[in-house]
Amino acid sequence: MTALNRVPSLMARAGTASALTLAAVSGSIVVPGVASEASAATANTALRIAASKQGSPYQWGATGPRRFDCSGLTLYSFKRAGKTLPRTAAQQYNKSRHISAGSRRAGDLVFFHSGSNVYHVGIYAGKGKIWHAPKTGDVVKLQKIWTKSVWYGRVR
Repeated sequence: MTALNRVPSLMARAGTASALTLAAVSGSIVVPGVASEASAATANTALRIAASKQGSPYQWGATGPRRFDCSGLTLYSFKRAGKTLPRTAAQQYNKSRHISAGSRRAGDLVFFHSGSNVYHVGIYAGKGKIWHAPKTGDVVKLQKIWTKSVWYGRVR
């Protein structure tokens, strides 16, 4: 019998026992909000790491620690925060949990696209701004999002 199938009989025997007690007895404990809080802490750490790279030169294909391209900065920042991301912006989009603009929060990824083609990524800093490595000849910086052609993703 699975833990889920045992819950009704456990509830009948437990009377006024809490759901947490029942979960502990059945062998599985789920604490609401803990996973999302851990995820937010990781995203905030990645955001701080990206910000610490302010002024680092852009270099196509670079993944740090001194030079970055756009997806190299996000990869480096999340790796240092304990999460693994794929190499390119498009691969990172495919791996992230897609969220609405209204659900975005600091530390989420911002993907720039043309049609279905993702061509750039940064880390959302709040207030409509991102940390990113823009292009050759530029440096890692905080910048206002300049287009509405963006999608948002949350690192899992």
